[in-house]
Amino acid sequence: MQPTWRWFGPQDPVSLRDARQAGARGIVSALHEFAPGEAWPTETIEERKRTIEAAGLTWSVVESVNVSEAIKRRTGAWHEHVDAYIETLRRLAQSGIRVVCYNAMPVLDWLRTDLSWELADGSVTMRLDETAMAAFDLFVLQRGEAEAEWSTAQQDAAAERFQAMTERERAQLERIVLAGLPGSKDVYSLEYLRESIAVYRELGRDGFRANVSEFLRAVAPVAEELGVRLCIHPDDPPRSLLGLPRICSTAEDLRALRLATPEAANGVTFCSGSLGVRADNDLAAMLEEFAGQVWFVHLRATRREEDPRNFHEAPHLEGDVDIVELLRILVREERRRRAAGDERPIPFRADHGLKILTDLERECVPGYPAVGRLKGLAELRGALAAVERLS
Repeated sequence: MQPTWRWFGPQDPVSLRDARQAGARGIVSALHEFAPGEAWPTETIEERKRTIEAAGLTWSVVESVNVSEAIKRRTGAWHEHVDAYIETLRRLAQSGIRVVCYNAMPVLDWLRTDLSWELADGSVTMRLDETAMAAFDLFVLQRGEAEAEWSTAQQDAAAERFQAMTERERAQLERIVLAGLPGSKDVYSLEYLRESIAVYRELGRDGFRANVSEFLRAVAPVAEELGVRLCIHPDDPPRSLLGLPRICSTAEDLRALRLATPEAANGVTFCSGSLGVRADNDLAAMLEEFAGQVWFVHLRATRREEDPRNFHEAPHLEGDVDIVELLRILVREERRRRAAGDERPIPFRADHGLKILTDLERECVPGYPAVGRLKGLAELRGALAAVERLS
């Protein structure tokens, strides 16, 4: 398996040198300056690749070539956006980059309500609090259907929480929920979110899944021809919030997306942190089932709290996820592939990380500190070395 590190480009406060010293061998990066629906220029791809290789690393995975809202909704210029997506895949393949992670989360990517939640040891992590989310939904977004979807007890708790918040805390909650993708400077407006929720309510879960399946039927055959491995990232968190449908949260969801098109290129990013938020997701069984289509792995652990709807990012070996068992399955799968003639290692990264030590004073993309990820990657590499020796 290949240890990798997410790097958001030259503007990332955490450098490629940091990544190499942390033990990474591959880099996970993307050209965030281009909007979803735009084809990435070959010269910009090559420039990013040269920068990574000059640091003694390999550009192993693209995360992400984002799927535009036009494609997800199948509206406007969605045909042109699919063509641009395919052209980006062709240009990446020409540059030798053949693992592409993407997600199919509507409007908002991962959702948290607190990016600086302090644990007992003073480390800082990210958290989702259901009461805070209800407060945002009911009193900030003021979504029309919200009262029917939150219980009376949840509404009362949300009202009490909202009344206790300062104006600054309310504004901060709004900014966190409306933030765009990691690495992006986009912040959506409340009006845009309301309009988008209305569109997805009309589209419905089945319609949304059908649109994503149509996208896969268009791009997966080309990816197969190019030798590019597409790997969808699970929903984060793996449940509906704010009335937005989710279609990549469970084993059933993954099966449905795999059935959309038969090409082996149509694969999965196995994110243990996202999937592990749901207690009813048996991660080991899911990884066993989909191992042959797992092209990229995010290893992290979330911790469900006393109210299991709440969770926070935990140290990599201390959450609800049995990372060691997942590594056992992945080592077996990689050996199976090698026996079948596939020598490409499975890239994995220490997904997210707690802010510790000098991270507490150092700027970083939320969830992507230097020292906290170094610690997580070191733990994963140690566990992997033990599993490989003992298996």
